[in-house]
Amino acid sequence: MSLDLAPHRPSGQAERFGRGARGSDARRAGAAGPESRHRLASGAELVKDPKMRTPALVMLGLLSARGSLAQDAPADPNLWLEDVTGERALDWVRAQNAITQKELEASPDFKPIHDRLLAIYDSKERIPYVSKRGDYYYNFWRDAQHTRGIWRRTSPEEYRKSEPAWETVLDLDALAAGEKENWVWKGASVRYPDYTRALVSLSRGGADADVVREFDLSAKAFVSDGFVLPESKLKVAWRDRDSIYVATNFGENTMTDSGYPRIVKLWLRGTPLDQAAVVFEGQKADVAVNALVSDEPGFHREFIERSITFYTSENYLVDGGKLVRLEIPADSTCDSFRDQLTVTLRTDWTVGGRTYPAGALLAIAWDKFLAGGRDFAVLFHPGPRVALDAVSGTRHHLIVNELDNVRNRLYVLTPEADMSWSRVALPAPEFGTTAVTAVERESDDYFMTATDFLTPSSLYVGTVGTPGQTLLKQLPAYFPADGLEVTQHEAVSKDGTRIPYFEVARKGLAADGSAPTLLTGYGGFEISMTPYYSGGVGAAWLERGGVYVLANIRGGGEFGPAWHQAAVKEKRQHTYDDFIAVAEDLVKRQVTTPKHLGIMGGSNGGLLMGVMLTQRPDLFGAVVCQVPLLDMRRYSHLLAGASWMGEYGDPDIPAEWAYISKYSPYQNTRADVKYPRVLFLTSTRDDRVHPGHARKMAARLEEEHHDVLYYENIEGGHSAGANNKEQAYFFALSYTFLLNQLR
Repeated sequence: MSLDLAPHRPSGQAERFGRGARGSDARRAGAAGPESRHRLASGAELVKDPKMRTPALVMLGLLSARGSLAQDAPADPNLWLEDVTGERALDWVRAQNAITQKELEASPDFKPIHDRLLAIYDSKERIPYVSKRGDYYYNFWRDAQHTRGIWRRTSPEEYRKSEPAWETVLDLDALAAGEKENWVWKGASVRYPDYTRALVSLSRGGADADVVREFDLSAKAFVSDGFVLPESKLKVAWRDRDSIYVATNFGENTMTDSGYPRIVKLWLRGTPLDQAAVVFEGQKADVAVNALVSDEPGFHREFIERSITFYTSENYLVDGGKLVRLEIPADSTCDSFRDQLTVTLRTDWTVGGRTYPAGALLAIAWDKFLAGGRDFAVLFHPGPRVALDAVSGTRHHLIVNELDNVRNRLYVLTPEADMSWSRVALPAPEFGTTAVTAVERESDDYFMTATDFLTPSSLYVGTVGTPGQTLLKQLPAYFPADGLEVTQHEAVSKDGTRIPYFEVARKGLAADGSAPTLLTGYGGFEISMTPYYSGGVGAAWLERGGVYVLANIRGGGEFGPAWHQAAVKEKRQHTYDDFIAVAEDLVKRQVTTPKHLGIMGGSNGGLLMGVMLTQRPDLFGAVVCQVPLLDMRRYSHLLAGASWMGEYGDPDIPAEWAYISKYSPYQNTRADVKYPRVLFLTSTRDDRVHPGHARKMAARLEEEHHDVLYYENIEGGHSAGANNKEQAYFFALSYTFLLNQLR
């Protein structure tokens, strides 16, 4: 599942159980950066679908009930900055904002970059990605006339036109004005199979916390006596016409230490929520529990997932009112496709007399599995540099997308009558990054997107079994790509591992070290960093002579689970060594020098920026650190932080704090070290990664007399802003700062 900072992948099946990118399940919900990816650092469109949501801010997450080694640490003089909406803390934020805005807005670069970015974000030539529900294609759209956005629809035939006629279903600007609320769109779950009702999720100011309200798609109005859920981190799923599964804050002791629901109930139409029947109850120490429903023509299955940690879970099939636990590895992910159970492995699994490798995709008939059979078909077998990127199911086929040295290849897999699977290559454009998702449950149509750093993204539609695809939409060129080229290189990390990276630069770039260079990366939560077209990067950076570099460091998913696991917990330093190796390689190749080399990253990538600042201040000329984790002693006690201990470790366990403490940026600043100038950016409404991380780090560096800029958006949640204007402003600050420091 994609979070709000993920690159947009058009999806026609958001409600399907686990369908989509490898590992797209509830345990990924609300992560500090899973699938935030480089979009946060790019200035491209910021979208979509945060799936786990949080309660209203206030003092939530300041302290949890967990006993804490952090609480036994020396007193933190900046702890007061964790009071998210406290007047003293907000006064500090306003003062910092004023300093930053005064300096950066005065730069001659700021207004041209801001106006250019806003024009790109508001452009009516953007691709209106759609989801098919019944007879309509649905799309959510923001532009200059629709600041908050409109949910709209059109027919598939109309969509093929260059300027389709759209029917507005819900106008968020009108709704917000009428209700005097700062509503931000968070998605809609449309009821199958009639597609006449939706559960619409709305957020105040872009926070992860949602309000859910039932909406009539025929009347284009909210249902007065329909399902309504108050603001919370929550998950909902249609079970049938008159019942939904709900995981939300039901009151005292119903949320986990991570701040997510731990109880799932079945709520019947016309009954009070407090009378909903408990279906499953997890433990307070779990990350979350969730219900999921898989609906395909002729196949209906209901599931409960108990996410014990970020990477381990128990999965249950709801069968005749009883819960049947699926006997699969705790760290695997599962899905349902027609009459088949599919399982994606993160570690080797020996079962039924065979050993299946980590990274493999397996399948078996549901009735055979439930009867005890374990003779799986292997649908994807990983290789040393080949990993599973995503899987999408049409009515009769699975489309597998694999990464071969960070380049996509597509195949169609079809179950045969003899229980075998056929495999046929699916032709796709040769360049860049390719993604495929089913258009709907009822056909074998699929959407295909193709993009790279210099080629505007294209959206195609095709049908499995029919040669070729039809081009539906294509972005315009938002910046001139003539004279630019994309190259792929490898750096050698400290332990000898070869680390690939992409470079976008002028052809014939002089090897004199003078090029302003922006290096970005992520390195966490098994998220792959692949080429993508960004009008923001092009207009704000490449067009101004900058070099752009994307690093495929360990901790990501570019080469499968092992690439990720090589940088988890006590091995986290590998991520940072890899990034340093890429930076050093750029200097060695004389692309740039430290004074011209800047870095930018957000969320988990913001932690990466903080570590680079404190570990290798000599290697960089500027740092942009966005919505970051930085205080790793207290991260597990702030908002959703406890859910990420499977990635970083538990700082309350002395043996684990021993390795976390070596890289935690907040604990490793020094007054006697010269740091490159740094810009911190965060959001007051971020109820996923606590804004206290960035606040406290900026305050500590100032106390040590380092040169710091800080900006905090009062809206936006775990993203750059609640609307296009806020996003354009956020990134204009970022790029202006980089240009000022690196040229």
